[in-house]
Amino acid sequence: MPTRREIIQHGAALGAAAWTVIRAANASADAIAPLPPARADAVAWQAQPFAARQVCLLDGPFKVARDLDRRYLLALAPERLLHNFRVTAGQPSAAEPLGGWESPHCELRGHFVGHYLSACALLLAAGDDPAIRTQLQAVLDGLAACQRDDGYLSAFPDSFFDRLGRHENVWVPIYTWHKLIAGLIDVHQHTGDARALTMARGMADWLAAWSAPFGDDDWKQILDVEFGGINESYFTLYGLIGDARYEQMARRFDHHAVFDPLAAHRDALAGLHANTNIPKIVGAARGYELTGEARYHDIAAFFWKTVTGHHAYCTGGTSNYERWAGPDQFAGQLSGHTQECCCSYNMLKLTRHLYGWRPDAALIDYYERVLFNSRLGTQDARGMMMYFVPLDAGYWKVFNKPYDSFWCCTGTGTEEFAKTQDTIYFHTGEQLYVNLFIASELHWPEQGLRLRQETAFPQQQGTTLKLKLRRPRTLTLQLRIPAWARGATLSVNGQPQDVTLQPGTYYALRRRFADGDVVALGLPMALHAAPLPDDDGLQAMMYGPLVLAARLGGDGLTPDMIEVADQRPSFNRFIGEQLPSVYFKPDQSWMQPLAGQALTFEAQGIAERLTFIPLYQIQNERYAVYCRVRPEWERDPQI
Repeated sequence: MPTRREIIQHGAALGAAAWTVIRAANASADAIAPLPPARADAVAWQAQPFAARQVCLLDGPFKVARDLDRRYLLALAPERLLHNFRVTAGQPSAAEPLGGWESPHCELRGHFVGHYLSACALLLAAGDDPAIRTQLQAVLDGLAACQRDDGYLSAFPDSFFDRLGRHENVWVPIYTWHKLIAGLIDVHQHTGDARALTMARGMADWLAAWSAPFGDDDWKQILDVEFGGINESYFTLYGLIGDARYEQMARRFDHHAVFDPLAAHRDALAGLHANTNIPKIVGAARGYELTGEARYHDIAAFFWKTVTGHHAYCTGGTSNYERWAGPDQFAGQLSGHTQECCCSYNMLKLTRHLYGWRPDAALIDYYERVLFNSRLGTQDARGMMMYFVPLDAGYWKVFNKPYDSFWCCTGTGTEEFAKTQDTIYFHTGEQLYVNLFIASELHWPEQGLRLRQETAFPQQQGTTLKLKLRRPRTLTLQLRIPAWARGATLSVNGQPQDVTLQPGTYYALRRRFADGDVVALGLPMALHAAPLPDDDGLQAMMYGPLVLAARLGGDGLTPDMIEVADQRPSFNRFIGEQLPSVYFKPDQSWMQPLAGQALTFEAQGIAERLTFIPLYQIQNERYAVYCRVRPEWERDPQI
């Protein structure tokens, strides 16, 4: 009787034979010729994003973040990124290995290279960049030379999959596989590189052949080991190629232990590892789009509603020590390991799917909250990324070392800041949705329109839209009126409009626009408290969509406590004097803006001066987001 290893090898050999035919058929293909989609989505998005090249970021914090990201990607030498792949493939490499999670001794090695491919592809989608293109091609060339004839491509040996199949301890090989295959798919979709698609298909076929011999019981155990969003990758390949085998493989990764309660509209997230599961839900969303299966829709929609409504902090971020507590249980969930950055990245991806299905201002309200409070500010002035965003008082922000960390959140961070223009605007027919208030310019040639959004938001409480049109035409500007914007105002060409702008909705401004028209939106921001749902004595203060943080100073912090090789958020928290109590009043008058200092506030009625600024601006100092507050009538007269 053949052993399991022999059965797996036989399955892989069958997959290799099929893949050899695929690769031969593509060997002479133009390397930059895109393939048309082979299968139309069963459910089309009601609102469509613009191509990345149509939206140009203007000066502002997101353009700064993208430029820092690009600089970091260029600082990573292809030879070092390829080292572990070459060693695994039996090829010589004289490059100095990278450290941390890309070390030759780490079982996750290779995962960051997938993120790197995605980030470079996203930058190229926004506009040609010869330096990025050169490095990306060097990495692709090196990976192609390392791919085996059976499609296997990895920075670790296939014995890792043997250990997974035997249910032995191994650090998530399918998760790492997903990062690389997703990166190759992104390269194909954003740059038109046909070779990248061929390489991705080889990997997909190898994994399918490896998985084929496992029965249901074994497969259930395999699914309990983190596998990232590999179901999304298989669904995407199904859409690109039209090969039903890829749909079948995507469905094989339906994790029923997680999906079934969500499909039944039951919150069973307590205790689960958060970012193990969010990518699976993104995969379910892609499955709904391709198949039209209502179950996938219900899983994705109920999950989003559950996490954002019952498992998210005021920042929109989620998780503590990478896991979920029970619904609305937060009082014991403040630490230095709150809201893993990968979770925020993947929740934005999921939100974008739901928005495409049905454009809803509430979805962008959440998207904006996460973007400004859980993403912006998790990159430092050198382009390094955070792993966690501490929300307990006295911690500080910790960032990766450029060549010695490579956390999962380093990878998603490089992707995030390569594509922050992707949700500013959506469209349907002649309707233009203005979702986010980010300085940018939109080119919409089908409507003969260039729209320039000029804003210093959030320092500026509003935005201005300047239209350039080849000829007058009737358009509808769907202007998001955020839920936090009470008393919003609208003017057209300097003339105030007598209209009702309802917070939490879109206002449809439909008119015949002409070249040079100017639309100005006033978005007043106000202070409002965000208490923990299970302890209203612990409250964060917000200003519009911005979470504010108390500045606690940088005493005792050294550079090696801010830039670290491991993922610990800090070595010790604020020790000594406790954060002073503050006194909440219903009108938030315990905090007042400081004159002449944008987005800076001072707490009133406490023994010592305490200033607050937006959390995203905090760098190199301790801080507090949630403060212990008491009603004024409980004030201690000794203070």
